[in-house]
Amino acid sequence: MSRTISASLLNALDDKTVYPFFAVDIDFSSGPLYIWSGYGDLTIGAKTYLGVGQLLNVSSVEESTEMEAKGAVITMSGIPSIFLALALTEPYQGRECRIYFGMTNNPSDYAEVFAGELDQMNVSEEATTATISVTVENVLIKLERPVVRRFTNEDQKSRFPNDKGLAFVATLQDKEIFWGRVAK
Repeated sequence: MSRTISASLLNALDDKTVYPFFAVDIDFSSGPLYIWSGYGDLTIGAKTYLGVGQLLNVSSVEESTEMEAKGAVITMSGIPSIFLALALTEPYQGRECRIYFGMTNNPSDYAEVFAGELDQMNVSEEATTATISVTVENVLIKLERPVVRRFTNEDQKSRFPNDKGLAFVATLQDKEIFWGRVAK
């Protein structure tokens, strides 16, 4: 998928001095988390992002012309240990995550550089703080997972309760069917 970058953002990248930022949206069940790589609050559209400065690190984001799933890693360090329990009890896998890139001199002009779902969380705890790394996978990763389905009535009913399309499969297992000739 190609990304659309505005002309003004491209021009800002050509400036002698640039002031880039990353912003991250994570859709947790307890509520969305909006953080950005600067200090203070940053308003983009109707969302207010909490500045975490140097405590936020976003890995390089890759795209290719091949049909393959690439991921990204978001690392948050310096998190007080008292908030660690909250991070560990939050159901995070499969939650939507978006990563944006822009310039602080015009934060309303940004580009989405990655979108995916949270996959794995790694926690490194020290005496008073913790570091949490979250792997965000492209939704194409789902194509690599096996789909465990059976051609049974029970499996069909689990998805379509009123469907009777596979109700008689079990009775056909050892049935002899005469096709194109008269039964003797």
